[in-house]
Amino acid sequence: MAALLEIRDLDAGYGASQVLFGLQLSIEAGEAATLLGRNGMGKTTTVRSILGLVGSSAGSIRFRGERIDGWSADRIARAGIAVVPEGRQIFPNLSVEENLVAFGANRNASSSPWDRQRVYDMFPRLRERRTSMGERLSGGEQQMLAIGRALMTNPHLLILDEATEGLAPLVREEIWRCLHRLRGDGQTILVIDKYVERLIALAQHHTVVERGRVAWHGTSAALERDHAIWQRYLGV
Repeated sequence: MAALLEIRDLDAGYGASQVLFGLQLSIEAGEAATLLGRNGMGKTTTVRSILGLVGSSAGSIRFRGERIDGWSADRIARAGIAVVPEGRQIFPNLSVEENLVAFGANRNASSSPWDRQRVYDMFPRLRERRTSMGERLSGGEQQMLAIGRALMTNPHLLILDEATEGLAPLVREEIWRCLHRLRGDGQTILVIDKYVERLIALAQHHTVVERGRVAWHGTSAALERDHAIWQRYLGV
């Protein structure tokens, strides 16, 4: 069976500055996967390449069997890839409800799509704050809204870039519970985060990047056993 997302031999970067060198990444439908590595090693550039925000000079990106490298960012989004970006990037002058409504779509043709009520059930705090402007929300509430907004598109693939970064411990736990629920529901997710122990419990497969190249790829069991990988590539 073809992978939902398959990146092969990808070279990409910014102008004359190459960041990715022959990168490989494959995610099956319904799988939770991670992209790991220290800061500046190419994780965000990989995500931006998938989203059509960074052009490639070699290799290919396939999504649901089609090559998408070279597609515009809006076409890729409509094809069913959603991102919870680092920094959240919600609309500050729209209310919680307006932020959610603005992203409403059913891109995976689900028979029970994500809507406002499902998002509010996932994050009851957003229901309480539904009339509040985005700029009035706490950092944790903004992160919940960013995830809810991405889910409102009903994507085939959900990418979360540092979704727990800078959050209070209780809020962080709520985000992890959300991710486990999404995995249990069969949502395909790619997670970038630094909490390796939590990612091992969440995801099936992990890809570690070092200076724009894949340094290691394997299962949660293999990563849990080999703490030398953590020390060498992840700085934990």
